[in-house]
Amino acid sequence: MDTTDAGYVAFVAAGWSRYLWMASLLTGDRHQGEELLQDSLVNLWTRWKRVARDGDPHAYLRKMLVNGNVSRWRRWRREEPMVETPERHDRRSTLVEPNESLQRAVRRLPRQQRAVIVLRFFEDLSEKDTASVLGCSVGTIKSTQSRALAELRAGSAALQTRGRARP
Repeated sequence: MDTTDAGYVAFVAAGWSRYLWMASLLTGDRHQGEELLQDSLVNLWTRWKRVARDGDPHAYLRKMLVNGNVSRWRRWRREEPMVETPERHDRRSTLVEPNESLQRAVRRLPRQQRAVIVLRFFEDLSEKDTASVLGCSVGTIKSTQSRALAELRAGSAALQTRGRARP
């Protein structure tokens, strides 16, 4: 991989939409996802020459996003937010987002389950690669994925039941 500034710019330009989508799904919010991605890209920039030369920048950035989200979540738990800002839709974005009901369902998952679902199904990583990013065993990924999918199915079934007329 190109270790120059131009190589970094090309890497960011080529993967921006993909990683913004991933970060938005991890955080559960597009704006927080943008912040997470920008923070991660700044950190990647400081290590770019080494990562581009010795490793896989895509894997490195994915791990930074997951770890950064966990750190943000821990900091947020210590804060006491006063007012929530309304979500705004940015129509200029080229990002194709999953439908709103899927986003809500994924947001309700615990953060570890959410990370597994995002990495496995939205980033299309293998179980082994997902385990590597999250720093756990493949068995943990399988069981976490199974529980997350069961919760998503249960939520989907509840929505379908709620929408039916009762006799």
